[in-house]
Amino acid sequence: MQFSLIFFTPKAMTKTKRSLAIAGACLGLAIAGLASCRMNASEVNTPLVETSQPETTAVALDQAEMPTIALVMKTLTNPFFVDMEQGARQAEQELDIQLLVKTAAQETSIEQQISIIEDLIQTPVAAIVVAPGDSVQLIPVLKRAQDAGIEIINIDNRLNPERSQAIGLEPVPFISVDNKYGAYLAAKYVSDQVQSPTDAVILEGISTAQNAIDRKQGAIQAFSENANINLVASATANWKIDEAYTVIQTMFARHPDIGLIFAANDMMALGAIQYLTETGRDQVLVAGFDALKEAQEALRTGQLSVTIDQQAAQQGYLGVHYAYQALEGNELPAETKIDVLVVD
Repeated sequence: MQFSLIFFTPKAMTKTKRSLAIAGACLGLAIAGLASCRMNASEVNTPLVETSQPETTAVALDQAEMPTIALVMKTLTNPFFVDMEQGARQAEQELDIQLLVKTAAQETSIEQQISIIEDLIQTPVAAIVVAPGDSVQLIPVLKRAQDAGIEIINIDNRLNPERSQAIGLEPVPFISVDNKYGAYLAAKYVSDQVQSPTDAVILEGISTAQNAIDRKQGAIQAFSENANINLVASATANWKIDEAYTVIQTMFARHPDIGLIFAANDMMALGAIQYLTETGRDQVLVAGFDALKEAQEALRTGQLSVTIDQQAAQQGYLGVHYAYQALEGNELPAETKIDVLVVD
């Protein structure tokens, strides 16, 4: 077990009139596990335990000075983001802030996410912690928020660095996991079980989302290391159960001998599993990503072989803490990686 400890060096507080800054060590984060860690499904997705995080001493603020930090997520229809909100709520309890949670209807509702941020600029809020549905399309509105003096923290899915620079978005701290490595570990877990020629397919996330791109690349790398695996198809199902069901149905119509499926999130894995169950294909190995409770149940029944816990609650928790530190004038790391946990 390894622990990651992040320190922040306070700098002159030019953005606040508060008399005290939080000590940089308040964000020391103990994150359990290694990227290669193996855990049972029953051990994963437990609530954040109070003793697992160091106590945070918040600056006593007048009610009028209490900042509002907005958490903007893709949706709450995916349990992953429910966990993310829970982590953010824990941070709210530890800090003198007001947390405002906003979500779009679906993970593909990019225009709605943009509209939410436009509204937050007018509200206004002091900081926005955003898990963008798209790595490019949200950058202009986030630039407008930044120009309005709002601190921006990027979690989960990375904003495109080249597009950010071209539009003039100032560097934004990023918190997430190594999506490519996590996908590699999941795909390798199932590919290592293949000893004879086998067709494989990939269910991708939103094609313009960097985490979807990274996960696809990680799975391709793992499959390429086994000469018995033939990757016959890869297509997006936009993170959704119903779309994954339809896409995998089409894939089997074209490639009836598929024996291996990597789904870039558990929602798509569950859609694929539904199709496999209905058609009696119980020998197909399925790998997912997210360690949702529903996926853990599929692990127990043997319908799912492996998934990846990217610790959504920790991302939400740390994102809010980073936003508060930014408001305090503290320097933040450009990138913070949270460990992925392999769950089999």
